[in-house]
Amino acid sequence: MGTLVAYLRRWRLQLSVGKSVAAAYHLSTREARRELEVRVDNKCLEVQQAPKYLGVRLDRTLSFKQHLEEVKAKVTSRVALIRRLTGTTWGASAKIANIHPSPGLLCSGILRPSLEQKPSCEKVEVPIEPGEEEVNGGE
Repeated sequence: MGTLVAYLRRWRLQLSVGKSVAAAYHLSTREARRELEVRVDNKCLEVQQAPKYLGVRLDRTLSFKQHLEEVKAKVTSRVALIRRLTGTTWGASAKIANIHPSPGLLCSGILRPSLEQKPSCEKVEVPIEPGEEEVNGGE
């Protein structure tokens, strides 16, 4: 931490202790659960098990499991919304809500923002498949 503090002082920067967190990344459960006490200028940093950095949840093994679960939940709720908007007897037409071959308005505005810049994984792709049939007009 001395190196970080020296760097900050040299370039006349200030670390926002309220916004900064400390985390341990280790494959060993015992090492990862060790109590951290990180101080910067005699102020303790908050310790988090899975901090969020640039919208991505980082767990201790960097497997992105928790992050993918959050993305899956978000996508599942948005697919449910598309299902409600594209009923069989009423609702948006297949052209407006189309997912394949080119994304329609609903897909672009509702699903794509939660999937962009996220790691691709089967866990995230699973909830989309049932919605594709309904969005494509039951094909």
